[in-house]
Amino acid sequence: MAAITASLVKELREMTSAGMMDCKKALVEADGDLNKAVEILREKGLSKAAKKAGRIAAMGLIRIALSEDSKTAAIVEVNSETDFVAKNEEFITFVEGMAKLTLKAESNDIEAFKAMPYEDSTAQEVLTAKIAKIGENMSIRRIGKASGNVLATYIHSGGSIGVIVAADGADNEANREALKNVAMQVAAMNPQYVSRNDISDEELVSLRRITLESALNDPFTLPRPILNGLLDKVDGVWNKEDVDILAEKRADKGFNFNYLPNFLSEEAKTKLAGLAIAAKAEIVDNKVFKGLVDGRINKQLKEICLLDQTYVKADDGKQTVAQYLKSVDNGLAITKVIRFEVGEGIEKRQENFAEEVAKQMQG
Repeated sequence: MAAITASLVKELREMTSAGMMDCKKALVEADGDLNKAVEILREKGLSKAAKKAGRIAAMGLIRIALSEDSKTAAIVEVNSETDFVAKNEEFITFVEGMAKLTLKAESNDIEAFKAMPYEDSTAQEVLTAKIAKIGENMSIRRIGKASGNVLATYIHSGGSIGVIVAADGADNEANREALKNVAMQVAAMNPQYVSRNDISDEELVSLRRITLESALNDPFTLPRPILNGLLDKVDGVWNKEDVDILAEKRADKGFNFNYLPNFLSEEAKTKLAGLAIAAKAEIVDNKVFKGLVDGRINKQLKEICLLDQTYVKADDGKQTVAQYLKSVDNGLAITKVIRFEVGEGIEKRQENFAEEVAKQMQG
């Protein structure tokens, strides 16, 4: 009998995308003949996955599993090509199994996770078999895990979004309910950070730079004294028509200056932004401008930092998430938040069904 080497198994896997054990068994059955092993896998339907591998899998399902002591939660996203498959009971059961397997994972390394033992095989090999059976490309995209004294989890809309919130504090019903409410907020508002302390100095510098440059490139939003100073310089920069419009609107005491951009050409607006950028050093030193930039940065931080966000269930419409948690238990402190949304970041193929039908008719 021919020796079945690891390189031979690897070559067969690359040719068929079938599972490692399935490739090894096929090579044993084919006495090391690579082409015959391919035929064996095709006959068994195990090489079908190779034809699906290039297809975009942006739908799917998210599931969460809890440890027996409810101190650790694991989350997984498994993708499919269509929502129809995502509702398939076999697919759902598999994703739930992957969530439970994630509890045993030592890291979030997805390749290491795919190689973990599962149902007398590995997670990836079981998935490959299901691809062949179900007939769609599928992938185990990512996993995550969080531990804490008290935990809350939330699955939105059957599995399109999953959230884990872990915290230090007393593990009681009130705190669990509070974290559940926060998990729902995370699902809806998608904060990028738990608190401002999680933002690096480099990110804050970048945020300030972008906010500053954005303000200069949109001069009509600048404080009125700065804007007026720029408008005083447009003679000889703008064309006569725009200069005349500006003079007319400045002379009209009842004119709302906020509407001025509606009367100017795009060229005039571009040139005004150029004047603002040219005067950057002077404008940046202006205390009023500094206040504007600080205000805009603070507004952005309130949107991207969970604890700074307005609590969506706040009776007064002002209470922050931090204030809400403090009102429930002063010792309740969030330590980690994980949010997965199915398909986020995956470029989805745009289907034109009319063109598809036309192609089929022509073909």
